[in-house]
Amino acid sequence: MSCPELPRTASGEVLVICTYYDKGEPCWGELRDRTGDGAAPVPGGGGPVRLRRVADAGWDGLRGGNVPALLPHGGSAAPVAVLVDSATVYGGEPLLVDLAAIPGRGARIAADRLGEILDALLGGTLVFDDLVRAMDGQGTYQGDAGRPAFPAPTTPPPHAFPALPATDGALLVRTCFEDDDGWRAMLAELGGTDAEGWVGADADSDDIDVDNYPLTALVVDDPAYAGLPPGAVPALVPPGEHTVLVALADAGTFAGAGRPLVAVDLDDVPGHIAVLPWREAGSMVCNLEIANMDFHDYVAVEGVKPWWEDA
Repeated sequence: MSCPELPRTASGEVLVICTYYDKGEPCWGELRDRTGDGAAPVPGGGGPVRLRRVADAGWDGLRGGNVPALLPHGGSAAPVAVLVDSATVYGGEPLLVDLAAIPGRGARIAADRLGEILDALLGGTLVFDDLVRAMDGQGTYQGDAGRPAFPAPTTPPPHAFPALPATDGALLVRTCFEDDDGWRAMLAELGGTDAEGWVGADADSDDIDVDNYPLTALVVDDPAYAGLPPGAVPALVPPGEHTVLVALADAGTFAGAGRPLVAVDLDDVPGHIAVLPWREAGSMVCNLEIANMDFHDYVAVEGVKPWWEDA
């Protein structure tokens, strides 16, 4: 899929990108009223932050992780962009996308704090890592739904990584290469890979145990992805096909009981993670595909027993 390039911004100006359209017309939701004059107010007499609202039907359905690739040569003058997606239009919070530290990861921000947070990011008193560290289980900065038990790492990637394969399914990506036996054992537990590199692709629907739904995913076993952090994943997913989920098999997978995988959100809050036993990964992919559950339903919250442990 070819998307239009984003416009260049001036110093101190933040892009507000519409990614949700109805019959080709941009939908802004309540954010239209909050940013109608091209500015976001800053409490306490500061600001306001200058905003540049942009719309093009070619950005319909654009994911936050794909925004960095659409920046003009030289990047962005601002360290973040704001996305108005379907969640924002239907009452959710706007999505901030990192354009500087780990481009493509995201965090939701309460709409009434947009000016305050943007002003702090532009002024350097707040960095995107701060947003990620203080997200709640739903990926909203300073929310009240509890802190994730497994917060997303904020260490920048050690180097550039190649784009991930395009697929409208799920990807299982190996990022730790120190336990070949453990990796082979996990693939065997998943049913083994077929000739095209998929696990679970040949599962017989009549034999599926719905309580242990098998994971169907394209396996990526390439040392080029060694050390790939979850925050860098969204920018590596090609925009051509709507990949459902990327699950990482990292060092914790081979060290922890139940072989926990790190599932990476690509849609609602790019780079947000859910750490869960590999046996739950198939159910997660299936429920995300049919929109029966949301990514945050699988995020374990500090001090709260994960729902699947009671299943």
